[in-house]
Amino acid sequence: MASRINTSFTLIPNQKYRRSNRRSNSYFSDTLGSESQPLSTLGNFKALPLEIFQIILRYLSVKDISMLSMVSKTVSQHIINYISTSSGSKRLLLQDFHNLELPSKRQDSAILEHYRSLGLLFKRCTLLLPTRERLKYIHRILAEVSCFKFNGCAAPIQCLGLPCYGMFLQTLTAGWDELECHRVYNFLCELTDLSRKVQTVVCSKPGSARKLELRIRLFCRSVLLDHWIHQSDSAFWLTRILKPWPMVNQARLLYIIFGPISPQDGQVVWQKMIEEPTDESSLKGLADAIKLLYDTGTKEWTADDVISLIDELSVVPREWLLENNARLLILSGNNICFTFMASKAVNGRAIELAKLVVFLALVCEKELYCMDWAVKMMQKVCKVFSTPVERNNFLQSVANAFACVIMEMLQSVMSGDRDEDDRSFLNLFHLVHAQANFHKEVLYLTMNPLST
Repeated sequence: MASRINTSFTLIPNQKYRRSNRRSNSYFSDTLGSESQPLSTLGNFKALPLEIFQIILRYLSVKDISMLSMVSKTVSQHIINYISTSSGSKRLLLQDFHNLELPSKRQDSAILEHYRSLGLLFKRCTLLLPTRERLKYIHRILAEVSCFKFNGCAAPIQCLGLPCYGMFLQTLTAGWDELECHRVYNFLCELTDLSRKVQTVVCSKPGSARKLELRIRLFCRSVLLDHWIHQSDSAFWLTRILKPWPMVNQARLLYIIFGPISPQDGQVVWQKMIEEPTDESSLKGLADAIKLLYDTGTKEWTADDVISLIDELSVVPREWLLENNARLLILSGNNICFTFMASKAVNGRAIELAKLVVFLALVCEKELYCMDWAVKMMQKVCKVFSTPVERNNFLQSVANAFACVIMEMLQSVMSGDRDEDDRSFLNLFHLVHAQANFHKEVLYLTMNPLST
């Protein structure tokens, strides 16, 4: 590299150079607010005034500046100074979060990638600072970006500000131990007053603070949850959000963060689960969150905790339709579904369990899932009952539940209580087919061993 340096420029006389050097060094000290550091750690950059060094930084990408920050502590400090300048912050803190003229995934991913790189730059530049000091410095720099604030954006649904902030934080904190991440969460809670805001929505009537519910959902999803690669990381942050609250409030908060929303305004739809059967897309977020807490094996969540959370969730804001309960269990996976059903069997709730089996069969029929799954799940649950009498009573309850639910639907159809698209009649149609296919699988299961 030394052989390529252009030596044709006019050299500054030594005496003047030393005088300039002392002035620059004094300027560095004033800017950094700390003791002067040996300029020898700047390498070939020691001959450059700070202004020229910052001009050079303008021509480097964020990734290149990030790499340069690891050269020495002094270089890193000068980069921090550059970030703090108006020109540096204007260049690095992109705020094109609302460019709706050319909406594209490529454009979205470009600004997200920029903030990923920026997070890495800040991670390296502040490496030697204590966690709280790092967070204070970073907050001071990012505070001028209004869309990073909890209530900072007037159009939060169309804004990429919070996702970019989340990407930045994810990169910054990746690899930190749990104690440091606890401090980050506590810092964010203090900064946004998140705990008080959550208390407001979980203790109020559902839907009475719709805008606040939306803000909490967007902040938790975009900043704390959505950008993690490893499930254990997502589970850690979701646990931080939920665990301070009683189980009933945890269920309410889980619904706010992952429940169905209106496609028009993005607000939480509270009546979705209690008025009519819903689709997979409305329940997938909730199911994924439940699986996250159950499957990651964290000590903070036992199987009983997760089952209790599902129980509480199924009455938010009032008791759900059983079909929606069944759909949530199917989407949550075999282990959770079986554990939930086994819990009912052990606690003497065989009649509830039998009715749930009916709706598991109905969902399988509607969604074209294999009906033998429902039969095998029932067979597995039968083994939980401690005596043959209990087992037989449960099987009788399943048969009775099929008859009872069919009669209820038939009465609804016969009474003329049919909506425009005849959903009641269609539901009855599916249930009759579900019963036939369910019993067909039962016959296969019992008769095939005899034929062999």
